[in-house]
Amino acid sequence: MRLYPAIDLKDGKCVRLKQGQFNDLIVYSDNPIEIARKWCDCGAKFLHLVDLDGALKGSSINEIAIRSIVQGLNIPVQVGGGIRNFENIEYMLGLGVNRVILGTKAVQDPEFVREAVERYGSDAIVVGIDAKDGMVATHGWETVSELSALDMCKKMQLMGVKYVVYTDISKDGMLSGPNIEFTQMLVNQTNINIIASGGVSTLEDIKKLSTIGVEGAIIGKALYEDWIDLRVAIQKYDS
Repeated sequence: MRLYPAIDLKDGKCVRLKQGQFNDLIVYSDNPIEIARKWCDCGAKFLHLVDLDGALKGSSINEIAIRSIVQGLNIPVQVGGGIRNFENIEYMLGLGVNRVILGTKAVQDPEFVREAVERYGSDAIVVGIDAKDGMVATHGWETVSELSALDMCKKMQLMGVKYVVYTDISKDGMLSGPNIEFTQMLVNQTNINIIASGGVSTLEDIKKLSTIGVEGAIIGKALYEDWIDLRVAIQKYDS
């Protein structure tokens, strides 16, 4: 299993939201590259970046911070938030980003995902499935669709997608533990590599995720609040 430290970007700063609410955030650093360097020093093998402004507005807003992390550190990075056309994808890959995460665009236009996978490969295109009560949410989690997360996973599998970041919005930023049951259902009923996100707060949470067959786990607030020692977590569970 791979552990992905999360760096959520808003207005060029490293922040965390609660349940995706943009009016309920904590600023942890004005210098995201320092945070990225800290996680690298702890042994992180991959970073998870989210452009929160981009997710809401539909275009990348925090390019300077993303560029500084990607070009300043020798570590693979996946980036999501506001990536909704081929120009966005190519720009991010051109910066040196290893994986781009498609969210809203994947829901609105599955055929776009198919073409993106064909153009750039299944290792470069990741789909982010964010769900409230099992239903997919889009536009920075502001809009809930009528599509279930499971059906979305199956649809993306048909599009050639290899990796899905599944986020339970009700768990995100709450330090209440991940949705193990639903995540396991996604793992068992699809052939996609599921990266679990939302609610990871203890080493025990990571242990549980490691037993259900997820490809990876994204850790956010628990690192910033010192609930989890990333160095210890990587030594125990990051293969």
